[in-house]
Amino acid sequence: MLPRVLEPEVMDTPEEALAYDAMDHSEVNRVFVDDILRTYAEGGCQRRASQRELDVPAGEWLDLGTGTALIPIELCERVPDVRVVAMDLSLAMLDVARANISVAGLTERIMLVHDDAKRLPFSDGKFAAVISNSIVHHIPDPSGVLAEAWRVLAPGGLVFFRDLLRPGDDETVRRLVGAYAAGATEHQRRMFDDSLRAALTLDEVRALIKPLGVDPESVSQSSDRHWTWAAWKE
Repeated sequence: MLPRVLEPEVMDTPEEALAYDAMDHSEVNRVFVDDILRTYAEGGCQRRASQRELDVPAGEWLDLGTGTALIPIELCERVPDVRVVAMDLSLAMLDVARANISVAGLTERIMLVHDDAKRLPFSDGKFAAVISNSIVHHIPDPSGVLAEAWRVLAPGGLVFFRDLLRPGDDETVRRLVGAYAAGATEHQRRMFDDSLRAALTLDEVRALIKPLGVDPESVSQSSDRHWTWAAWKE
């Protein structure tokens, strides 16, 4: 297994934010939202035997490490009555996010917050759902982020985190970069390579959520390069 090599916690230059936003995330974002909606449908069947489907709850959701807000935009365009608090530690990312939200016409439903996901400025149980795509590999010790996400999740709510999975060897890194960043610039390919090396393994993520009283098996490998943590709060 490759050792974990940390990358900067915050991409906080305009050049980095624009380079990230220019990458084609559309398929990854669509699948991310698809999988959240599928989890709600499956959760409804499992948790409410008399009900075929659990509706996606209206109200406030929290997106941690929102980047340029592409996932909140995808979510709000597909799910009515959901509002999203979209948080990031990078002002440069939020500047691009603000423009993206304005173009999408969603300024009334997506609120940007500049703050640290390791110390959330919200009360316990505030959010109907807490989601995140690709924040964990940026954090040297992600335990605080995962604990805070669980703390601010309302009873009956869903936490849904997804991130990159650290490969076992250099050859797998090269293969994944070649497969998923083939049309990218050299800088973008380097960013993806660095992110794979900064990611966690399944066992590492499971060990981080175990102290929260959450089933470690709620973390699973969800693609050749991703893990997903999907758990309901009782």
